Amino acid sequence: MIKLTLFALFLSSGILAQNDSIFIRKIYDEALLKGKSHEDLRSLCKDVGARISGSAAAEMAVYWSEAKMKSYKFDKVYLQEIKVPHWERGTKENAWIKGSNGLLIKVKILALGGSIGTNGKLEGEIIEFASLEDLKNSSEASVTGKIVFVNQPMDAAQIATFRAYGGCYPVRNGSAVEAAKKGAIGVVIRSLAMPIDNHPHTGGMHYEDDVPKIPAAALSTSDCEMLSAQLKKEKLRFVLDMDCLSLPDETSYNIIGEITGSENPNEIITFGGHIDSWDTGEGAHDDGAGVIHSLEALRILKELKYKPKHTLRVVFFMNEENGNMGGQTYATWSKGKGEIQVAALESDSGGFSPRGFNTNGNDQQLKLAQSFAPLFEPYFVNQFEKGYGGVDIGPLKESFENIPLFGFAVDSQRYFDFHHSEEDVFENVNKRELELGCAAIASFVYLLDKYL
Repeated sequence: MIKLTLFALFLSSGILAQNDSIFIRKIYDEALLKGKSHEDLRSLCKDVGARISGSAAAEMAVYWSEAKMKSYKFDKVYLQEIKVPHWERGTKENAWIKGSNGLLIKVKILALGGSIGTNGKLEGEIIEFASLEDLKNSSEASVTGKIVFVNQPMDAAQIATFRAYGGCYPVRNGSAVEAAKKGAIGVVIRSLAMPIDNHPHTGGMHYEDDVPKIPAAALSTSDCEMLSAQLKKEKLRFVLDMDCLSLPDETSYNIIGEITGSENPNEIITFGGHIDSWDTGEGAHDDGAGVIHSLEALRILKELKYKPKHTLRVVFFMNEENGNMGGQTYATWSKGKGEIQVAALESDSGGFSPRGFNTNGNDQQLKLAQSFAPLFEPYFVNQFEKGYGGVDIGPLKESFENIPLFGFAVDSQRYFDFHHSEEDVFENVNKRELELGCAAIASFVYLLDKYL
């Protein structure tokens, strides 16, 4: 409370605000005029590519990340060993619908992450449900022996697209279990995406031990529209061929770089994103942008010769997409070392224009973040609200009860055009928007270090 009161007092006098404003301007100049972020993201996406946990590409991403951090001469760069699940898509999926009079229409589909394969072609009558709730409320007799189609769209009326995504996440995560409970032999869902296009979107799902496992896949939104319209005319059969499988867990790593604190080296400010991605596209927005935001933020502060009070630690977490073993292992490891985690920040919303920082901290921690707002006004960063921190840093709350978790907020309107799809590639990340995000995070970390 003392630090917050003093900061507010200095702001009102203009003394501290002027010094901070000058330094933040230097941060933005470095990011925009001499930045490394765009080239680093290009290299991650093009030289490494998609990097699902347990894969050879994920292993390459670890080596790439370690070498990149060392090239920026951080005080410490090291790997933290973890165990991660290993799921493979296998041979490219095939699917089509069969109708009367020889009707055959091939559709665009992706297996959901963690799904079992079909063990050859799977064929059955397909039955549509407008929502997951409709499926739950259906009779077993109407579903048994059929392939279930859950055609629940994201709510386009939601201005915050992540709320729309949250509303549909249970569809992807739970449809296989709910359909199998009623005797279905497979399930396809509408891709969790805003646009109507031909790009299916994958993502994680789960099974339950006491429920039969059935194959699960996501259909492109344009094919969902077509399938739904055709089902209103006649009964259809659906043919699905998927070769995916789960393999034994693999050893992998979180990648960590630090600038050591000059006053409180055992007090840590953690910031980062997840280095793993799904195996479609290049993981550019999800979450290549997030790890590059964080890498560039630490590079900028070092380049400007900033001497932090606390240790500033950037973490590239592994396995956010299908297990969060990176986040869980990191939190347990840090507590076991006797460290004090004073704050954590995550970037996992894409490389779009920065809007601000959300926090799930207490009222005092929220007020501290909000007190930074005048310094961000020249950069059109004005969202400082209660909200979500992030999947990777979430476990820190269990190990460090009073830690404030901050989530980097961006303009999310286009995020679900690309999320978990083949369209999540480097070319769809705007250079200037990415650089502005790096500068915003570096500035916020600087202020947290100075006033926490």
